Order: sequence, then C-alpha cells, then structure tokens
Amino acid sequence: CNLEYARVWITHLTEVWISAELTKDYNPGDGALQLQLEDGTELEYKLDPKGNALPPLRNPDFLVGENDLTALSFLNEPAVLHNLRVRFIDSKLIYTYCGIILVAINPYEPLPIYGTDIINAYSGQNMGDMDPHIFSVAEEAYKQMARDERNQSIIVSGESGAGKTVSAKYAMRYFATVSGSFTKASVEERVLASSPIMEAIGNAKTTRNDNSSRFGKYIEIGFDRKHHIIGANMRTYLLEKSRVVFQAAEERNYHIFYQLCASAHLPEFRALQLGSASDFHCTNQGRSPIIEEVDDAQEMQATCKAFLLLGIGERQQLDLFRVLAAILHLGNVAVSGRGSANCSISAENSHLSKFCELMMVSCEPMAHWLCHKKLKTVTETFSKPLSKAEAMDGRDALAKLIYARLFTWIVGQINRALHSSSQQHSFIGVLDIYGFETFEINSFEQFCINYANEKLQQQFNVHVFKLEQEEYLREQIPWTLIDFYDNQTCINLIEAKMGLLDLLDEECMMPKGSDDSWAQKLYNSHLKKSSHFDKPRMSNKAFIVHHFADKVEYQCEGFLEKNKDTVNEEQIQVLKLSQFALLLELFQEEANASGPSSIAASGRTKMTRVGQSFREHKKSVGLQFRNSLHLLMETLNATTPHYVRCIKPNDHKSPFMMENSRAAQQLRACGVLETIRISAAGFPSRWTYQEFFIRYRVLMKQKDVLSDRKLSCQNVLEKLIQDSDKYKFGKTKIFFRAGQVAYLEKLRAEKLRAACVMIQKTIRCWLARKKYLCVRRAAVTIQRCARGQQARAFCKSLRRTRAVVVLQKYQRMCVARRLFQRQRAAAVLLQRLLRGHAARLRYTQLRCEQKAVVVQRWVRGWLARLHYKRSVQAVIYLQCCVRRTLARRQLKRLRIEARSIEHYKKLSIGMENKIIQLQRKVDEQHKENRQLSEHLSVVESTSVAELEKLRHHLETLQGVEEDARHLGIRVSALEEELGLVHQELDRSRKVRCKEYVVAELNEKNGMLKSEKDELNRLIQDQGQQITDKLEKTHQEYAERLEMELNEERTHYQNLLSEHLRLEEQHADLKSEREAAKHNCLILPCKEEELNGGVDMALLLKLQRRVAELEKQRLHLQNECDSREEQLQQDRANDLEECQRAIGAERDYEAQKRQELEAENKRLKKDLKELRVALSLGEGSGLVSPGAPAYNVLLEQLNSTNEELEMRKEEVLILRTQLVNLEAFKNKVKLNEDGELWLAYEGLKETNKLLESQLQSDRQAHTEELEALRVELHALQEERKEQQLLLHTLQPQDGCRNVGLECEINRLTRHNLDLMEQMDKQDKTIRKLKKQLKIHLKKVECGLSVEARAGAALPALMRKARHCEGMLEYKKQDESKLLRTLITDMKPRASAVSLIPDLPAYLLFMCLRHADYTTDDQRVYTLLNSSINCIKNVLKKRGDDFETVSFWLANTCRFLHCLKQYSGEEAYTKHNTPQQNEQCLLNFDLTEYRQVLSDLVIQIYQQLIKCMENILQPMTAAGMLEQDTIPGVLGLKPTGLRKRTSSFPEEVSYTLESIVKQLDSFHSTLVKHGNDPDLIRQAVKQQFHIICAVTLNNLLLRKDMCSWSKGLQIRYNVCQLEEWLMDKGVQGGGVKETLEPLIQAAQLLQVKKKSGEDAEAIATMCTALTAPQIVKILNLYTPLNEFEERVSVSFMKSVQVSFLLGRQESPQLLMDSKTVFPIFLPFSPSAVALENLQIPSSLNLSFLTCF
Repeated sequence: CNLEYARVWITHLTEVWISAELTKDYNPGDGALQLQLEDGTELEYKLDPKGNALPPLRNPDFLVGENDLTALSFLNEPAVLHNLRVRFIDSKLIYTYCGIILVAINPYEPLPIYGTDIINAYSGQNMGDMDPHIFSVAEEAYKQMARDERNQSIIVSGESGAGKTVSAKYAMRYFATVSGSFTKASVEERVLASSPIMEAIGNAKTTRNDNSSRFGKYIEIGFDRKHHIIGANMRTYLLEKSRVVFQAAEERNYHIFYQLCASAHLPEFRALQLGSASDFHCTNQGRSPIIEEVDDAQEMQATCKAFLLLGIGERQQLDLFRVLAAILHLGNVAVSGRGSANCSISAENSHLSKFCELMMVSCEPMAHWLCHKKLKTVTETFSKPLSKAEAMDGRDALAKLIYARLFTWIVGQINRALHSSSQQHSFIGVLDIYGFETFEINSFEQFCINYANEKLQQQFNVHVFKLEQEEYLREQIPWTLIDFYDNQTCINLIEAKMGLLDLLDEECMMPKGSDDSWAQKLYNSHLKKSSHFDKPRMSNKAFIVHHFADKVEYQCEGFLEKNKDTVNEEQIQVLKLSQFALLLELFQEEANASGPSSIAASGRTKMTRVGQSFREHKKSVGLQFRNSLHLLMETLNATTPHYVRCIKPNDHKSPFMMENSRAAQQLRACGVLETIRISAAGFPSRWTYQEFFIRYRVLMKQKDVLSDRKLSCQNVLEKLIQDSDKYKFGKTKIFFRAGQVAYLEKLRAEKLRAACVMIQKTIRCWLARKKYLCVRRAAVTIQRCARGQQARAFCKSLRRTRAVVVLQKYQRMCVARRLFQRQRAAAVLLQRLLRGHAARLRYTQLRCEQKAVVVQRWVRGWLARLHYKRSVQAVIYLQCCVRRTLARRQLKRLRIEARSIEHYKKLSIGMENKIIQLQRKVDEQHKENRQLSEHLSVVESTSVAELEKLRHHLETLQGVEEDARHLGIRVSALEEELGLVHQELDRSRKVRCKEYVVAELNEKNGMLKSEKDELNRLIQDQGQQITDKLEKTHQEYAERLEMELNEERTHYQNLLSEHLRLEEQHADLKSEREAAKHNCLILPCKEEELNGGVDMALLLKLQRRVAELEKQRLHLQNECDSREEQLQQDRANDLEECQRAIGAERDYEAQKRQELEAENKRLKKDLKELRVALSLGEGSGLVSPGAPAYNVLLEQLNSTNEELEMRKEEVLILRTQLVNLEAFKNKVKLNEDGELWLAYEGLKETNKLLESQLQSDRQAHTEELEALRVELHALQEERKEQQLLLHTLQPQDGCRNVGLECEINRLTRHNLDLMEQMDKQDKTIRKLKKQLKIHLKKVECGLSVEARAGAALPALMRKARHCEGMLEYKKQDESKLLRTLITDMKPRASAVSLIPDLPAYLLFMCLRHADYTTDDQRVYTLLNSSINCIKNVLKKRGDDFETVSFWLANTCRFLHCLKQYSGEEAYTKHNTPQQNEQCLLNFDLTEYRQVLSDLVIQIYQQLIKCMENILQPMTAAGMLEQDTIPGVLGLKPTGLRKRTSSFPEEVSYTLESIVKQLDSFHSTLVKHGNDPDLIRQAVKQQFHIICAVTLNNLLLRKDMCSWSKGLQIRYNVCQLEEWLMDKGVQGGGVKETLEPLIQAAQLLQVKKKSGEDAEAIATMCTALTAPQIVKILNLYTPLNEFEERVSVSFMKSVQVSFLLGRQESPQLLMDSKTVFPIFLPFSPSAVALENLQIPSSLNLSFLTCF
C-alpha cells in the first residue's frame, strides 16, 4: 500500500519520541525515509541496515486519549506515552487503563474526584462502564470478592513520589464507605485511622516526595459474610532504619520526630525535655526541618486522635513519645576520642542523662558500654575500648534498634486494635510497596527493593499471560504460544543456592568477612556464568545486575554491616534492667509472646521481629526479607490481583507537567510496556459483533446486511482483509491483530470522504444552477426596468416644460400678494399694541385697590383668631392641672389599698371564685363559642359594610372639598373679572368689548380646568407609584420569608430523617442485643461480653444523638413560636398606625370642611352684593339688563350659587353621619356602670398570677432537668470508670466479669427511665401552656363579646349535636381493628375494591366516638397504636412502592381529617355545615397532628428511596447507552474492559422502560388517592434523580461526551417533557429539574472554537457549575476524524474569561440523594362521614355506627 503521508514516531534525545509524516512513499530496500516534523522541518531518517526496522506508526487522532491503552490500534511505546500525555496534560485525567493495570499519574495538586459523591457514583458499576479511577479498581475487587467468594489483592507500586500511599489510602476509604454497617465507628474508622499513624512513624520527606513511605506494607481488610468490614491486619517490610540517624541534604527524618518537637511546649510534653527540631542531630542533618503547607503541631493532634481511636490510651502515648524523645537525646550524645582505639563519654553529658532518665536506666553502665565492647574467649572475658567512629556507630545502631522495635510494637498494637473475634469470611489486601529504584549510588536497600520488584514482576507476567490465555480459550480462538519475558533467571541469581543473598549471609558469618571479599566471591561465582550479572570496568567494589526494567550498579560498601544489623549485646542488657514497662516489653526475651503480628498468632512473618533474643536478632536482614517476601508471594498467588502502577511525571513536583524521559523510564520499569507487548503479540483489538456492525456498517453493501450480525461481519471482513491471520472470529467477539483497526478506520474514512465528496458535488451543482437561474432572472428584470426608465424620463421632460410655465405665473402673483399682506399686518399690529397698553394700565390700577382691601380683612381676622386661641389654651391648661391633682390623689389611695392584706385577700377570693367559675363554664363556652362566632361574624360584616359606606362618603366628601376649593378659586377669578367688566362698562358701551372680556374669562376658565386635570393626574401617578413600590416591597419580603421557610423545612426534615434513622438503628441494636442474650447459653462467654460491650457503647451514643436532636427540635419549635408572636405584634402595630393616620386625616378634613363653609358663606355674600351692584348700575344707565354680556354673567353667577348650595347640603349630611358613627363607637366601648372595666382588671390580675405560677413551675422543671443532667453525667463517668476497671480486671482467657455488665445495664436502664421522665415532663408543660392559652383566648373572646353587648350573657346549656359519622368498638376489639385496617391491608386489592383512603376515614370515625365520649385513654391508645402499626408495616414492606404509596395517601388523609374537624376557623371555613357539626369536642390533638406530619415526611422520604432504587439502575442505560436515534451514533473500541456480549440477550433498560416505570409510579399514586400537589412533588423528585444520575454518568464517562450523544440526550429529554405534558404535572418546577441535563446536551453540540463560542457557553450554561462545564469540555471526544477536539486555548478562555467569577460550589457531581423539602397543603375532604359504607369484605362487623 501507499505509505505517503503516513505518520510515524521517531526517537529523540530529550522528548524520547516525536511525531513525523512521510513525504515520500517507502519501497522495500530503501535505506532512509523522507520525513517532515510537526514544526515543518524536513528530515532524512536513516534506517538500520541490519534489521531494516521501520519506525512505529502513529494511531489516528480520534483514537488518541482512550481510556484503555489496549484500545489503540498500534500498540507501541510512543503510542502509549502520547496517549498518557494527552489525557494527563490536555484532559487533566490522571487515571488510564492498560489492560488489567490502572496507570495513575501524580498530578501534584489536590483534585475534587475523591468525595463521597464520587464513591457513590462508582459503587455498583462495572469496571469498564465508568472512566478509569482508583475507585473503579476497588469496586472491581469488592465485587469479585462478593461474587466469586475469593480473596482479592490490590498491588500499588511505583517509585518514591508517584502517589502510592495516597492511592492505597483512597482504596481503603472506598472499602470503608461502600461496606457500610452499624459498626462503622468501631471498625471502618479504625482502619482509616491507621493511615495517619503509619504515615507519622514510617513516612519522611525526601528529595522526590514530601511524604515518602520508607517501608512497604500489606493491609488485609477482613469482611464477614455480609461483606461488612470486621477487622484488618497489617504487615510491614524493610523499614529504612538508617534514616533515624542519617538524612541526606533537603531531607527529613520520620514525621513523628518533628511533630513531637513542634508540640514540645505543651504541658504534657514538658517532661520529655525537647526543643526545636534544629537542636537535635537526628532531625537537622538535612537542613530542611519544615515542609510547606504542613503544620506539624496539627498533625500531632491528628496522630494522637488516631492513637485514641485505635485503643492506645494517653498513658501509652506518653510512654511511646518518651521512647522517641530518648532516641533524639541519644543522637545528641557526644563521644570524645583520646586515640585511635580509645574514646569516652562525659558523665556530665546532659543528653546522656536525659536519655537514661527517660529510659529509667543507670547512666554509668550505659556510658561505659557505649565506649566499650565485651570480648569472650574460651577461658576469659574482657572489655575492649572502642574508637570514636566505632562508638558513634554503636550509638547509632542502638537508636535504630530501639526505633525499629518501637515501630514493630506500634504495628502490633494497631493489629490488635483492628483484630476481630468474628470469623473472617474473606479479605481484600492492599499492597503499598516501593517500585523499581535506581540512583547514582545504590546500596543494600535498593538491592532488596529491586529484588522484591523482580518477584512481583514475575507474578504479574504470569497473571497477564494467564488472562490472555483464558480469554482466547473462552472465545475458542486457536491458541499460539506467546513469548514473554521470564525473569526467573534473575531471581535465581539473587535467591538461589550460592546466589547473591546466600553468599552475603556466608560472608557475614566469617570472622573477618568484608565487603571486598564478598565482591570477589561474587565475581568468582557468577561473572561470565550468568547473563544477568556483570562487573563494572573501573571498579572492583561493585557489581551490576540486569533487572527486567534496567541494569543497576550496586556498591558493595555497607552490604555486610546492613545485613548483619548488629548491636552491642551489653547495651541491650542495660536497657533490659530498666523499670520502664514499655521498654521492657520492646526487649522482652520471649519471642513474640503475645504480639498479634507474630507467626504463632497470625501465621505471618515480619521483616523485624519483636521480642527475640540477641542471638536470634543476629539473623540476617536479607534472610528475613526473603522469608517475608516468599510469604507475601504465597498470599498474592492465593488471591485475585489488581494492579495499580503509579507514575511520577516530573522531578520538580509541578502540577500537570510531564517529562517524557521520566515517564518512559517508569513505564518500562512498572511492567506497563510488557503488558502492551504481550497484548500486541496476539490480538489486542477486540470488537463485539454488534459494535463492529454499528461502526463499519458504511463499508457493507445492502446485500451484505443479513439478519445474522455475526454472518454479516464475517462476509464483510473476508472482502476487506485478505489475510485471514490478521483477524479471528470468536464466539462473541472479533479479534484483530495490531494495526488492523487503523486500516479499517482508514477504509471507513475513505468511504465517508467519498460520500462527502458526492454530497458536496450534488449540493454545489444545485447551488450553481440556483445561482444561474437567479442571475438570469435578474438580467431580464434589469432590462425591463431600464426600458421603462427611459420612457418615464421622456415623459418627465415634457411634464417639466409644462410645469415651468405654470410656476412662473403663480410666482409673480405670490410676490405681489405677499407685499400687500405685509403692509396690512403692520397697520393692524400698531393698532393692537396701542389699545392693549391702555387696557393694561387701567387693569393694574384696579388690581392694586382690590388687594389692599383683602389685606386689611385678613389682618383683622388673624388678630381675632389669635386672641381666641390663647383663651382656649389657658382654659385647657387649668383643666389639666385640676385633673392631674385629682388623679394623683386617686393613685395614692389605690396604692395604699393595694398594699393592704385585706385587698390581697379580696383579690385572691375573687380570683379563686373567678377561676372556679371559669372552669365550670368551660363546657358551656364550647357551645357559646359557636353563637358568639356567628354573632361576631354578623357584627364584623355590619362593621365592614358601615366602613365601606363611610369610606365611600369620605371619598365623596374629599371630592366635594376639592370642587369647593376649585370653585373658590373660580369665584375669586370671576370677581376680579367682574371688576374689570364693571370698569370696562364705565368707559365704553360697546358690545364688542364686552364679548372680548367674556371670551378672555372663558379662556382663563379653560386654563384653570386644564391645570386642575394635570394636578389630578400627577396625584394619581404618585399614588400609583407608591402603591407599586409597596407591592414590590411586600412581594420581596414574602419571597424572603418563603425562602427562609423552605430552609427551615428542609433542615427540620433532615433532622427528622436523621432521628428516624437513629431510631431504626436503635431498634436493630436492641433486636441484636436480644438475640445475643438469647444465644448466651450457647456462645462462649468471651464473645458474649465483647458483643454486649459494643452494643452498649453504641446504644449510649445513639441516646446522646437522640437527645441532641430533641434539643434542636425544641429550639426550632421555640423559634417558630417567637416568630409567630413577632408577626402578630407587627400586624397589631401596623393596624394601630393605620388607625392613627386615619384619625389624623379625619381631623384635618373636619378643619378643612369648616374653612370651606366659611369661605362659601363669604362668597355667597359677595355674590349678593355683586347682584345688588349690577341692579343699581341699571338705574344709573351704565348697562342695560337685556344686554348679552349682562345675561351671560347673571346665568354663570346663578349656576355657581346653586352648585354651592347643593355642596353645602352634602357636607352637612356627611358631617351628621360621622358624628353619629363616633357616638356609636363611644357607646360600644363602655357601659354606664363600669362593670366591664372591673372585670377586665380582675382578669389581668388572674393572668399575672397564672403567669407567675407558670414561671415558678418552669423554673422548678429547669432545676430538676439540670439535676437529672448532672446525675446523668455522673452515671456516665461512673460507667467509664467501670469500663476501665473492667479492662484492668480482665483475666488472661478474655472472660469478663458478669457483675460489671449487669451494673452497666442497670445504669443504662436507669438513664433511659430518666430520659423518658424528662420527655413526659416536657410534654406535660407544653400541654398545660397550650391549654392555658386556649382558656385565656376563650375568656378574652367572651369578655369582648360581652362588652359589645353591654351586659353579661347568661350561662348556656350544652346544645344537642348531630353525632352521625362515628364508629364505636369495644376495647378488646382494638387490636383486631388495627390488624384489619393496617397490618393485613393489601394495597393492591384495596385500591380496586375500596374507595380511596377508606382506612383513614374509618380510623377517624372511631376517634370521633372516643372524643365524643370523652375517653382520653382510648383516644391516646388508638392514635399511638395506629402510628406504631403504620411504622411496623413500612418497616417490613418498606421496599414495596405500592405499600408506601398507599400508606402515604392514608396518613395524609388522616392528618387532613384531624385538621378539617379540629374546629379551628382556618380549616372549618372549607367545611359544609354538617361537617362543622361533626368537629371534635373535647380534645386538642395538635401534638398528634405534628406527629402525623412527621410520619408523612418519613413515608414520603421512604417513597423517594423506593423510586430511587428502581430508577437508578435504569437511568444510565436508558438515557445514555441506548441508541434511540438509529444511524446517528458511532462506537469506538473499548479495549480489554467491558467485554460484554454482542447481542442484548440479558435484560437491558431503554427509554421506553423508564417512561413505563414513570407511568406505573404516577398511576399508583393517583389510584391510592394522593393529593395532586404531593404527586407533583414526587414527580419532581423522580426527574431530579433521572437528571442527577444521567449527568453524573456523563461527567464520569469519557466515551459518552460526544456530539451524537448530546443529540441523543436532547431527544430523550424531549420524550420526558412530552410525558409531563400528557400527565399534566409540568408545573411546580418539575420541568426545571431537567435544565442541567439539557444544558449539558447543548454544551456537547455547540461550537467550541472562538471566544464568542466561549461567551455563548458561559451565558447558556447557567444551571451547570464551572467544574461541570470544564469537565465536559475536557471529556469531549470526537467519534470520527471529521470532528475536532476542544483546544487548550479555548479551555483557558472559558475558565479565565467567563467561569472564574462564578460563586458556586466546587462539587463536581450532582447530589442524587437530595430530597426537596416536602410541603403538605391542607386538602379538605368532601366525603360525608355519615354516608360511608363499610364493605363486608373487611370483616368489621364489630364496629357500630353511632
């Protein structure tokens, strides 16, 4: 084939591999390739003349970035490296599959992908369904353990700084989360608590990692048969003891030392005599005692907390820290030398004395044996002095030994705390072990590490080979032997007889063995005999081992010393003479006597063993490590392994930066490339038949498409690929060799490209023809228009010639006429100006005279009114003084009388009689309330009508006043105009001047009217603005209150669900405790005691939690009451202010009315005078009565007079009505004799006495409560002391004292009794408070009605009520009633044969009869038993949706019945008169309404849980995986993961199944009679679950983020929206819950190139958070080569420009567990209780209708 333009990989010095493109075709035999690099550089690539190997080919772009490296068509090193780089740098994805390996790259920055929501998303999912993650590997191990009943192992490896410890930690966190059990606090948390302890004592800062594990560990997490964690066990390997006494530059010692030094100032650590870390030699050698962003003091607190959680008490912790402090002081002991073989330590050395003081040993022998050693011969023993170097080495060896044994002791304590007495059914092991290491100088530690990796690599190769073989055999593919690297020869070189370790042990036994002699033995034994052993050219003290990853040169210096690990025996003997218990335990003689990590206890071997003698301690480190490694391999071979390979991307700890050379080196070392090589040697690409058919359907012809998909695939492959060895047909899959998928993709792309060319050709032809036709039509149109234009131009020229002649004629005429008009206008203007000037002079003179008269009149009136006001003020002041004196005398007399004893006696006698009378009239007032309420409603309606009438009259009065004010202005204007007319009549008798004056007056009148209208309009606009502003403020306040109410409702419902969950756990624990007590006769005493102790501790913890929740509930209830009182007070204040404003306005209107009346009188008088003046003027001959001007003025004056008279009468009528209304109100307020006032004062005294009594009761209750709390605290302290005593008195065989358990049980029962008494007292107090409020309200209501009536009403007798709609039953039939209506009720049968909510109606009818007969015991028993029976039914059948829906409907109806028939006005206004007659009579069931409301919330939450359990497994498959739009979607290769069947034989969920399930939910809810609002809320919750699950799967599945998948999601959402429209439940925010999913689909479909696209995305995706948008863009994957990936620059523009300023939650996934707050609106029932018929099928014949 033609290779021109093919892309290949070529080697590079720094980048390892770079991409290039062939510019010339390659022919066999060519010695070079003509290439072009990506930067455009031309290159001639020389081929190897021997092998003539071509460079590896590059994969198509659409395959780059795959989740699984085995899905790549060309499997080679550069392809793997490039795929990892693209995922890590461009997509920010740190996890990638490589077959069975999870490759994890350290991002060097925290990522939000390890939260509980992510754990829940991966829980229960298949490994290939989600994106690669450490949680996916953990879930696969957990699932295989549960399914196959086989132990599992997770092997985490990698070099220092690659993230091994973090990966292992997250795996253990996953197991602790998904294996939830009731013992979580005692097992899972302890397993997780071991991590900070091991990090503190086993991790240190190195140049490569700030938290590097300096040891290997294997943690076995044990599970029971229910797959709950019951315990764990830890094994450690090869602790780096040398770090205790030596650290390289920029490194630190173990973290625990720095934590101790940072906490040295605390009181509990002062006895350790520590200081700063820089003061000690062991912690300051690296000169880097501080790690950035790490607070050692806080880490110390976390370590201490973890110690406590694992059962290591504070005393043991202090002993442990004491040993660590002694090691620090020992490192500071200075040795002074006085020769080559003589040294000494000063007896006054402070650090030595501190070391001996902390270790409780004598200082002199320790100082002596630090500088001497004992030599033994056959006949004698003598002491030999040491040189300074030997003494310092001995000191360091002792420090290392102490720390190693302390480390082993801590591990033993952790294992003891994690040990479980229960039988372990299976386990999952997590191996956190060092990866392959090679440094400039490699010593004994690197040799052991690389030896362990050789063993692990061998096991890995065998496992991978085995899996490949099983896959081929399962698919019935012919098996051909694949050659893979076997490193058994290298392992034999190390561990076989006469191997490296054997020779090292032999040399250690020699008296004068040395590193040089051992090196010579190695050369003699293995040089040129083993291909894996070699000798450096320039050294005789080193050797080279060819490992599987690379060849490593080891320096022989120090091998013997590290392998011996010798310590002066006399120093150990000195330590054994100590009085320090922990030190003695570390150096005890018995070999692992009681350690849980010993061989006898657990069958496992440690690297370092606790409690061995000195001779046993001399066993070589290499031998111990080899034995423990063999044991580890046996354990791994007995389990199913899962591999996690951690990669360190760079040495600078820079986030998301990869160095290709470092990554390639680690990929070779960790076995990833070996896996690729094994896969590539066979058939790495595997497609199911269905996937192949969908992907390559375009390559088939119509005749090749058969109903049998397998046969269709076989036919097309035989035509496309001629070589049958390139592919194989299995049972369910097609297997391809490397490169064949790329070839098929090339054919597919060519076929699609040819189709695109055909489509483009056709479209371009159509566009060209369309353009031609358009141009032709345009040319014809242009010709037609041009010819028409020419004709119109000729016609226009003729018209213009004619028009010019006409224009000249008229122009000459206009010039002459304009001259004449100018002359005429000038003459008229001169005449008008002269006449106007004369008229204005006369008008000014008359106006001045009139204003002078007005000023005189107002001044005289003001003086008179001032004198009158002063007289009135003086009289009022005198009256006030006299009344104040009388009032003071009266007050003094009343105070004297109030202090007298007789007065108190009278008050008390009066109050007692009044209270007795009130209590006697309680029953009577039940009947009176009905009449009083009716009378009150009549009075209120009358008052409302009168108020409306008065408001109407007030508006009329305001209109009259406004008209009067305008009329006054008009009259004054008319008066002025009359004066002007009179003057004008005196001057001239011409009629024309009179008409001119009248016209001017009319004009002014019109102007005044327009001004009035303008002012009215402004007033209306201002009023409208004020009204709108008030409405807007009120709306905002209402919205804020509604938001706060929703928050409070959500918080309350969460507390309620937590309370119910704790109650269920408490019930389960009680049942388990009873079962344990029942089995105590069979089980051993030890297990009984242990389980009892655990249950008791959990029981007390649950009790404390319940008490806390009860306090929170009481606090919320008090806060709600206070808010309600505050709201009522605010309403009262607003009403008072409104009344005050109305009164002030009324006074102002009265004053204005008086002024208007006076003004009207004056105007009337002036009009009369004007009329007289006019009549007199007639006699004088000034004006004739029949003149037009005279008649017009006379008519205007008469009409004005009549209008003023009419307004005056209306004002008088309104004034009379207002006076009558005020008199009526004053009459109603008080009667004549003042009896009502006295009764009111007496009631106030009664209230004060009752309030004081209530306060005293409350204070006594508070004191009693405090006393009970103190007693409870004392009992808890006593219980703790007894438990401590129980631990100390525990015998060796593990049995505990039964008497102590009995005492603990007695105290617990006593504690529960006290808590029940406290609850009863709280309920009694609340009940008394409510009854007191009800009585006071009734009394006040009665007194107010009595005051309105003016006299006391007589006592009323009980009115006979209609008692229909009640059911009577006998007491012994109550259990039968509840069993029939609740326990044995079948929801499905009842929904068909019974009316909805029938059990609720029947229970309420029974409750009504108990209320009517005043049987409080039966009321309480019936309510409590009903609630408990409903809870028991839901507990047994809580997973059945129909059962939960049925009881949700009945419980809601029962609650609504209690409200509807409670007698409260808020509920009874919806009733019929007959229903109001059937209200409850004697009992206030408000508390039970709250209990039932809580029960409804519980049932609703259980309903949501049932729906979630059903919908969750269906959602991802139906919304994402199903191909709902055939022919649009395309599939990509999935690699080795997710190897499912080709044909959907198993049950698969589709969108239709989701819609059917929604139909089932909706029909069930409607059938059971649930409220429509409640159904809408349930549907909203269903759609939230669908949206959250779909979006979360989309965010965690890279293969789902494509353009075609967005189209499919949008189509599925449209189907759900149509379902909402069909059911009529689209309101209430249901449709809006799908908005995040809709926007995610739009985000997948929009353009993602320019800055405008980024701005459009930020504007469009308002329901998605910024992390979700970025994640979807990162995961966007093209399915074809025609699509483009999202560029890095576009991602940055989206992040920086538009999403950076959003204030949102950083959480990535939606919380599918979120439950919206439920709102229970009151829904009255129209069912008449008296008409209900009890079906005979219920067998309720013992019920009697009453």
